[in-house]
Amino acid sequence: MPNLEEVFRRQGTPTITFVEPSRYSEIRLALREIGRCVVIEGPSGIGKSTIVDRALTELGMETNALTLSARKPDDFGLIEEILKEGRLGTVIVDDFHRLNDDIKRRLADKMKVIADDPDSGNKLILVGINKAGDRLVDFAPDVAMRIDIFRLESNPPEKILELIELGEAALNISIRARQEIMSRSQGSFQIAQVLCYNLCAREGVEQTLAAQRILSVSIDVVIERVMEDLGRQFGPACLAFARGSRLRREGRAPYLHILRWMADTSDWSLDLSEELRQHSEHRISIGQVIEKGFLTNLLNDPDKRHILEPHFHYDSNSTVLSVEDPKLIFYLKNLVWRAFTKKVGFSSVFFQRPYDFALSFAGADRHIAEQLRNLLAERELTVFYDNDEQHRIIAENVEDYLVPIYRTEALFVLPILSPAYPTRIWAKIESDAFKERFGEGAVIPIKLNTVAEGFFNAYMDYGYLTLDQDKDLEPQLGAIAETLSRRMLAERAEAPISALAEDAAAS
Repeated sequence: MPNLEEVFRRQGTPTITFVEPSRYSEIRLALREIGRCVVIEGPSGIGKSTIVDRALTELGMETNALTLSARKPDDFGLIEEILKEGRLGTVIVDDFHRLNDDIKRRLADKMKVIADDPDSGNKLILVGINKAGDRLVDFAPDVAMRIDIFRLESNPPEKILELIELGEAALNISIRARQEIMSRSQGSFQIAQVLCYNLCAREGVEQTLAAQRILSVSIDVVIERVMEDLGRQFGPACLAFARGSRLRREGRAPYLHILRWMADTSDWSLDLSEELRQHSEHRISIGQVIEKGFLTNLLNDPDKRHILEPHFHYDSNSTVLSVEDPKLIFYLKNLVWRAFTKKVGFSSVFFQRPYDFALSFAGADRHIAEQLRNLLAERELTVFYDNDEQHRIIAENVEDYLVPIYRTEALFVLPILSPAYPTRIWAKIESDAFKERFGEGAVIPIKLNTVAEGFFNAYMDYGYLTLDQDKDLEPQLGAIAETLSRRMLAERAEAPISALAEDAAAS
């Protein structure tokens, strides 16, 4: 009589409840063909490694196969060795997407060599996440016709049902919540195994029953129990990711929004460029996280890498962020986002305007504007700075493009007042657009010390910041950025309840 943990396996390769996924026969044939290399890619938890293990066992090839993992530092040297060896036999490299580009390029070259000498007895089997094989083709386009690439999708509901029914038969039980398990598993065999195991444990089923029993515990009760376990496993990583390299309560919570998008995805990976096209309101804040390499820096941060690296993988070339464990996606999908948003440290992530600040300046003061823009961007604040928008401004009526930004689309306008400012036509157009906003407290002038007294009297009736060009600009601009950040933090504290949290709570 099998025990519960043997039937519904929470980790490792299942035996009793093994279900052949779609395309299993094709993969088995490709693995059997010596001299033909294979790439198997798809979302984590779909059973890629299980498929390879099972198929090789059925083919009698498992004893002569060497399995290496890009997750194991001790295997890196062995991966290097197989790239040098002429005779290597059958080698499996799991999680190969985690290898650096140099090794991926050499793997692509090795696969071409093997394809050109099919009688060598060599075979490489690479296993990775979604789109991992695309990088190999980027390095060696002609390898695409010489290897088999299998892109696996999430398993259909009938496959999840087959798994459940195998477990029911083995334990002599009937699970009333099987339809809910099928739905909540999101196509993941692993999640289905975890839910079934916890449901049985909740009902006291430890091994095959002598008399059949119907298990009627609510799936919500089971999920609550699973979420407690997953919170201990994934909670610290999710908090670390959502807070970014440093928690910026005054910022726009770009990493929190990325995490929320990940919860909504159906295939455990997120094309951030595509998501930005669908969420234009985050084009600036999350766009700069991608373009300036902030996301890459976060995942490589020495203080956070040990927390984040096991769970998240980001390919800056394709801008695809992937989750390594389907249980993490399950955790994200079942989070109470209102509570999580507050736990991260944000009282609100609702933004009515695309820009926090818009800089207005004369060309001679561009060096000041650019330094200030960089300092504010590092604080996860969105800034309109004309050079960042050149690709959008070209072929547009420039005045029609700029005026709305200064009139309504930026929460605050930052005019850099210098002797050259009133002499520039674009400064005149911009100031005409925002002059009515002084009474709203939406304009924060930055006055240079080179401006003669009384020159900007109309502006000086309101609170302003000063900048002395005869002194080191860097600490002064740092202090200005800090003041502006505190002002934005106060603004965020007065903002409405988080739209992100509200939407998630309702879903």
